[in-house]
Order: sequence, then C-alpha cells, then structure tokens
Amino acid sequence: MTILSNLSGLKIGDEYPVRIMGVINVSPESFYKGSVRTSPNEIANLAKKMEEEGADIIDIGAMSTAPYLKTEIPIEEEIKRLSIAIKVVKETVPLPISADTTRSKSAEAAIKAGATIINDVYGLKGDENMARVISDYNANLIIAAYGIKHNQGDPIKKIKKALKESLDIARKAGIDDKKIVIDPAIGFIRDANIPWYVWDCYVIKNLRKLRELDKPICIALSRKSFIGKILNLNDPEDRLFGSLSAAAIAVYNSAHLIRTHDVIPTLQVVRLAEFVRKLSLYSKRR
Repeated sequence: MTILSNLSGLKIGDEYPVRIMGVINVSPESFYKGSVRTSPNEIANLAKKMEEEGADIIDIGAMSTAPYLKTEIPIEEEIKRLSIAIKVVKETVPLPISADTTRSKSAEAAIKAGATIINDVYGLKGDENMARVISDYNANLIIAAYGIKHNQGDPIKKIKKALKESLDIARKAGIDDKKIVIDPAIGFIRDANIPWYVWDCYVIKNLRKLRELDKPICIALSRKSFIGKILNLNDPEDRLFGSLSAAAIAVYNSAHLIRTHDVIPTLQVVRLAEFVRKLSLYSKRR
C-alpha cells in the first residue's frame, strides 16, 4: 500500500520527501514564546526565513490549544489575528498556508484570507460546522485524534478509532479524501490510564501502525511537554535537542510531515532519518 495525499498541490506520502511545516504563532499565550510573532514585520520576516530554510508549509496559530493551559480567547480576536497573519504570509512567500484552528468561523475567515489548509486538533469534532466549511471551500485538512476515552487499552487502537471517526465525518461532509492528513495528537492526551509522556513516547514508537488508515501522518512534537518531562527541562527554549531526537524517531517510524518551530535543524535530522528508513525498507524487499 502506497500512501499519498495532496495538500494544496504539495504531494505528501511514501514516495515523496518528508515535508516540513514551519510554525508561526501569533498568540502571545502560546506555550513556546520563541515561536510568537505579533507584528506584520515580524511575521513576514519569520515566514521568509522559514521558506529560505526549506519549509514546505507555513502553519499559523492564533489561539493556543495547549491542553494544560487556559488560553481561550474571543473568536473575534482569533479571526483578527489569523486574518492579518495569513495575509502577511501570503504576500511574503509562495508556500501553502495552514490555519491551526478548531472553530469553523475562524477557519472560514482564514480561508478567505488565503489559507488553503485547516489544521484541526479537534478532528472535526469540536465544531459541528467545521467539516461543512472545509467541504464548501474545497480546503485541505489535517485532522488530529480527538475524543479518546481514557480507560484501559492500547493507545494506538484508541487513536485509530478516534481518527476513523473523524475521517467518517469528513467523508460524509464531502471533503476530498485525498486532501486529508492525519495527526496522532501528541501532547493532547493528558488523563489516560498511563502518564501522558509515556503515552506520547509509545505512540511515536508505534507510529507505523497508523499506516492502516491509508493517510499520510503528520506529527507535531516540537518542544512539547513530554520532552521536558523526560529530560527535566521546564523551559521549552531548552528542548530543541529532545525535539530533534523525537522527530528522527517519528520519521523512521513512518511520519510524512513534521510540524516544527525550528526548520533548519529539523530538516537535517529528518533527511538523515528518512535515508536510514529507506535503506530499511529496501532490505525488506530483497
């Protein structure tokens, strides 16, 4: 089985290089302050820098979704932040733009401003109108595993079930099946029957099992709290090396798209891990 999707003309899958999604947060409340840019000039400069460093997609977040923080803002503020940032990035670089949002009105505003990908960490389950908006605008979609029931059981099986539910919602809404990428939601499962950092590492180790869903796998690991917990690093500023290690393991285990705050080091790590992965696949075919 060869996995392939097409996000805004960018082919993502087994026969293509692992893609890099650079993160720009315009939300001061985001957990990693080093990713935050608020003025149009700062946003433009970072977008240009990420393009020059090799990013394939720019992902813009206007409201933090960190599950352990109280970060909700009025929807009018999210729409304002998203719209301004997307227009700036669109005028600055030719890369596809992703809007990281869980709200359908924000998604619609983002698409009108120039975004072509919606990155929904609620997997179309947080807003009943999200799937319709994406379908109406023929937008591209990254859906995360959401709605997992926290009782005994294998994390991968739970993630697959949650993603299957989201894929069903997308198909019923008429979203193009080949414009979808899945995300196992690293960092978002906080109250499972095992510690969250164990859950996250188990998922990364067993990422290959998500191939059964026949969708490219996006993974967002950059500077997240499981890295800080394991390495005893409270400040996300100190978690670069842990992030790179996790990215390499994820790529070796079948990740197709890496969401990161740090494009150049991540790209180097990804290319090496990708090279080793391909050698492994080659040896299995002989």
